[in-house]
Amino acid sequence: MDRATAANREFYDALWSASYVVPPHRFNTWPLLSALAASTTARLEIGAGLHPRLPIANTYFVDVSQPSLAGLKAGGGRVMVGDITALPFPDDTFDLICAFDIVEHVEDDRQVFGELARVARPDAAVVLSVPLHSAHWNAFDDLVGHVRRYDLEPLLAMLDAHAFSLEQSAAFGMEPRNRWLLDVSVWALTRRRVKALRWYNKFFLPLGLFLQRRLVWTAGLIDVAKVDELLLVCRRHGASSPRRVAERTAVAAQR
Repeated sequence: MDRATAANREFYDALWSASYVVPPHRFNTWPLLSALAASTTARLEIGAGLHPRLPIANTYFVDVSQPSLAGLKAGGGRVMVGDITALPFPDDTFDLICAFDIVEHVEDDRQVFGELARVARPDAAVVLSVPLHSAHWNAFDDLVGHVRRYDLEPLLAMLDAHAFSLEQSAAFGMEPRNRWLLDVSVWALTRRRVKALRWYNKFFLPLGLFLQRRLVWTAGLIDVAKVDELLLVCRRHGASSPRRVAERTAVAAQR
């Protein structure tokens, strides 16, 4: 286990041990994802914790944090402990995959996108969120275990390299925008974690859900100049997973 994964597991084990399942219809992603889920036969959400965005029943959930999985299993989720860099599924398994606030936590993001492409069926929808602008790095990134913030061109190149086409996007995220509130949150979660998590679950999480704004979708890419977190809906194009294409190409070359 690399250092980033170990640090993330420690943080989120503490978070989810003190939390509860928030049903997916409470989030502003529900109108989009419920519609996408209605037409799928196999769906996967990675790193959902206790805040799943897809319908819980019959969705596969993979998480490095064991405390989050019991609640999802109780709701009918198909759960397993696992790592996004080595998903425990065959190629071409899912037609809808979600990974909210995940890829920025992993050191080898090329492996992450490779795994997403591998388990996605041709034409599968892949919905993910990422923090933007490496120059905007702050104490919150350190606290929650980010490895990177994405600059736009490398992110788009990564998607293209793994056969993902961008269909639509929206501004996203619940990171505190007020600098004072951000500093207080970081201090509390660093120095008074138990009490801070209690306050988060009892007051700040319900308030944040209440104050959510409706997502404003744009075909293709939005103007990200003033956006710190981006939500993307991608489509996996190609006839089969990149690994299978490579395998067929190697076989053909030997003939």
